[in-house]
Amino acid sequence: MEIERTERIKKTTAIHLAMEAKETLKKITEDFPDNPDAMGYFYSAFNKLYTEGDLLDNSAKIIGTTCLQVPEELIYAVGAVPLRLCSGAHAYDQIGSEFMPAKSCSLVNATLGMLHINHVPYKDSLKAVVIPTTCDQKKKAGDMLESMGFNIYSLEMPSRKDTEESRIYWQRSLISFAKSLEDVTGRRITKGSLMDAIMKTNKARAEFRRLYNLRKAMPPVIYGKDAFIVANAYFFDDIHTWTGAITRLNNELEEKAKKGYCVVNKHAPRILFTGSPAIFPNLKLPILIEQTGGVIVADEVCSSTNLLYDAVTFDEANLYDMIPAVADRYLKPCICPCFVKNEDRKRKLLEMVKGFNVDGVVYQAFSGCHLYEMEHKGIGKALEAEGIPMLYIETDYSPEDTGQLSTRIEAFMESIKARKRRS
Repeated sequence: MEIERTERIKKTTAIHLAMEAKETLKKITEDFPDNPDAMGYFYSAFNKLYTEGDLLDNSAKIIGTTCLQVPEELIYAVGAVPLRLCSGAHAYDQIGSEFMPAKSCSLVNATLGMLHINHVPYKDSLKAVVIPTTCDQKKKAGDMLESMGFNIYSLEMPSRKDTEESRIYWQRSLISFAKSLEDVTGRRITKGSLMDAIMKTNKARAEFRRLYNLRKAMPPVIYGKDAFIVANAYFFDDIHTWTGAITRLNNELEEKAKKGYCVVNKHAPRILFTGSPAIFPNLKLPILIEQTGGVIVADEVCSSTNLLYDAVTFDEANLYDMIPAVADRYLKPCICPCFVKNEDRKRKLLEMVKGFNVDGVVYQAFSGCHLYEMEHKGIGKALEAEGIPMLYIETDYSPEDTGQLSTRIEAFMESIKARKRRS
């Protein structure tokens, strides 16, 4: 009876997931005119994975990750492939909420729900799930996942990043992680394999930075909803294929920019999106922002810009130089609110506001995500001091608050338009 019930839940959840994904893709493609031709690849990738159940070609050993702080270069260097497991599906959120505390974050609920019913892509190749100590809920969820039979690795992060002690601590943590990866995969990290890994991730990030800079264009040449789709596809796509697809998109956008193309009314409010990450199919808030006449020209979230912007740089091509360089790439630029003394995040946001000519900021915080909930007041004060309005929205994966959110966002857009008219 229990087996039958489990199978019934799996089938029902798969149906609900497909419906969610189809609805999101429909809004993204049909509610906005003139989508870039090169975006067709990314739309198709999500359709195949979420609605058709077709996996992209990948026969390698998979290392599941739950945070951008997991160094992909080390995973690639042992011949494995990273797969970001963070889920944005309300269907999985409902599964996870059955055994998680009532006020848990939707992202953690959804990720655990997906793994609980074994809907994870490439599950037969999944050798380990890496959980950095950046989120208390994810850390504790690791115990639950172990009881479900998953091989869990807890990647220890320092609580601050501005001391030499924290830098040394993090380097030692990555050395231990590298040794564990070698044990799991049966392959050693060599100078050549790490160099190759760094080169291909740096190439992907270079193309992402091209897109990042193209979003600065005035008037804007791409919607933020498409930028999120591109970055989210990086979670599961083959890195070479993804890099080729974003290169084609960048080339198309550059041509459009030269011709003065504008994706939206040139007077549309330019929005910076920050806070809890926007993860497919939960693009509820970004879509609402752009349906109500705004355009997300920049984001500071760990599912997009923070995930892909920074590159690994080193002086000498040897392990003793490259591994510390990888460690520095994942520690020094990180502006996650998990760190004590997080002034870097305020500085980064203010730089982006100026660099992207931002008119207003939308701050998303998932209910139960205490780090982003606690930090929003400090961010709001820093923006207010510079005359930048911020809309703080606490939400979750449920679609039930869509009408209320739409009203609040529309009012925020109108207030920005009124400010622009007065100035």
